[in-house]
Amino acid sequence: MAVERGWQENLAGGQVFSRWSTLVGADVAEHAQPVAIKDGELTVRADSTAWATQLRLLQRQLLARIAAAVGSGVVERLRVQGPSAPSWRYGPRHVPGRGPRDTYG
Repeated sequence: MAVERGWQENLAGGQVFSRWSTLVGADVAEHAQPVAIKDGELTVRADSTAWATQLRLLQRQLLARIAAAVGSGVVERLRVQGPSAPSWRYGPRHVPGRGPRDTYG
């Protein structure tokens, strides 16, 4: 039924999210979470820049593990994002320009 309705790709992508810790291992899953799959590219967010670098180094092994578990062609590329930095652009009275940094030092 899934093949007839064209749901096979979406179901395989859902397996990546639901089985993430078993696919990549407990250590990696503790520090990185899948965010989205679009056009064969899996976006993963790491909780530190060190783990983002580690994921980039492990990229080939992770892609091979995912392909072996959910099928080839589901995830072809891996995009790693580091933690999001605090934004200086917040609040109702934001002023364009350098803002609070121009008074440093």
